[in-house]
Amino acid sequence: MKKGYFGDYGGQFVPELLMPPLLELEQAMDTIMVSKEFQDEFAALLKECVGRPSALTFCPNLSHDIGVNLWLKREDLNHTGAHKINNTLGQALLAKKMGKKMLLTETGAGMNGVATATAAAMMDMGCKVYMGAVDVERQSLNVRRMELLGAEVVAVESGTRTLKDAINEALRCWISTQETTHYCFGTAAGPHPFPLLVRELQAVVGREARMQYVERNGALPDVVCACVGGGSNAIGAFHAFVPDESVQLVGVEAAGTGEPGCFNSAPLNLGTDGVLHGTKSKLLQTDDGQIMPSHSVAAGLDYPGVGPEHAALQAAGRAIYGSVNDEQALNAFKTLSRREGIIPALESSHAVAWVLENADKLQGKNVLVNLSGRGDKDMDIVEHVLDQGE
Repeated sequence: MKKGYFGDYGGQFVPELLMPPLLELEQAMDTIMVSKEFQDEFAALLKECVGRPSALTFCPNLSHDIGVNLWLKREDLNHTGAHKINNTLGQALLAKKMGKKMLLTETGAGMNGVATATAAAMMDMGCKVYMGAVDVERQSLNVRRMELLGAEVVAVESGTRTLKDAINEALRCWISTQETTHYCFGTAAGPHPFPLLVRELQAVVGREARMQYVERNGALPDVVCACVGGGSNAIGAFHAFVPDESVQLVGVEAAGTGEPGCFNSAPLNLGTDGVLHGTKSKLLQTDDGQIMPSHSVAAGLDYPGVGPEHAALQAAGRAIYGSVNDEQALNAFKTLSRREGIIPALESSHAVAWVLENADKLQGKNVLVNLSGRGDKDMDIVEHVLDQGE
């Protein structure tokens, strides 16, 4: 495999001015991150601050309803309410040891922004978060949380004013601040070494889930399922199971409204090969390579690209990628809340919805869903839908 690539996907397609901080980060991963001192400190942070290991929860009511044995890996129970904290604490610890004073990041649903602001506060570092103006409006609670934690939130007004545009602005900012600032990239995309770095920091999810499931059941699950935007929670959940060929890996993308020709966030299902944010992967783009607008009711999935390792897993046939539309995700949000007392993030609701929509094909199977975050942040978005359903 070529350095920085997963199969045919990955690489470093960036301006020359961004190569120095990327090479500095790669060197830090090869020296600092592999050290026993770093690994011990990171493990202690995950245990004492994040609350790991997160629970593995069986869903008795919903399993009875649909004829599928449904298990949830509860990343929603982590400190700050999502899997994002695993990655941000690891990157913040690494940045601190590299001598950086400031964390820079982007966010869509706000959970990566909250997690980065939390890590910065814990490490006594500054924090700046770029967020699309549309997402600032639909995730206002998380904006207030970031500001309370001491972060500066910058609303991005360019483009579609969502996650893609926030990443563009954060990369531009990094060029001029690289001496003192680490870009705490929030998902397993972007130029090398970010896809590898984020995968390594999130792999704790799959390692725990695999061990917990085997301890409870004496065997592996039949299916591991997770939602996919940039793909960090899914690659974290999948990684420990990749060698287990009996386990089917299922990523779930956002199909938007589901209407013919609608904007969506499903590059693995509907995209083509291209380059975005410094990496080669599957993208939503026109025939002449212009990036197309994306859409999902879940802000964290609203992205026209995907991490390169997912494109490679799809090309190799090791994982399959389905899609779920907004209405199906909202139905899963409501169903899991009512039947199990668990309010999932709209992002995670896409993975639950895939199980509900495919229950006929999954009868009697054991399905493990990575519940990547909690849904408190999404209440304003779904409130009118729930009211209409009463």
